[in-house]
Amino acid sequence: MRPIVVMGVSGCGKSTVGALLAQRLGGRFIDADDLHTPGARAAMAAGTALTDRDREPWLVRVGQRMAEVEPDRAVVVACSALKRSYRDLLRQQAGEVWFVHLHGSSQLLQSRLAARTGHFMPPALLASQLATLEPLQPGECGITLNVDQPCEALVDAAVEWTTQTGVSD
Repeated sequence: MRPIVVMGVSGCGKSTVGALLAQRLGGRFIDADDLHTPGARAAMAAGTALTDRDREPWLVRVGQRMAEVEPDRAVVVACSALKRSYRDLLRQQAGEVWFVHLHGSSQLLQSRLAARTGHFMPPALLASQLATLEPLQPGECGITLNVDQPCEALVDAAVEWTTQTGVSD
């Protein structure tokens, strides 16, 4: 099975949708946030956006973790994967990776972040993430889903997409 990365900016629902998708596919869920170093988490919590240089070793760890999962088992990863170069790093480590890009209006995302508690990523960094975001490009296999619908509907759409594209073969 090909690894699936549920991607997008903070507040789009990557972890929730990713965990539900992994469960539906009978696979393993990995939250890339858990692979950040304590220093990176502290920097983001303080409102400092990570640089590409900061992100590179983290993305390598995420890709390596995906590659460690048994090849016949689905793996779904919640990872921002904001830039094409970040997604390329994931593919370098894990081979062919497919993407579910969760997209939403900045107003919706901001309201979700304002209501969220207990997460290291502050709402103040949303603007920098939106500025950094490079949507999926030609040659990248993936689907973009609008997060203005319930999580179950997003998971249903992602499962249907994996069936149609052969991701879960």
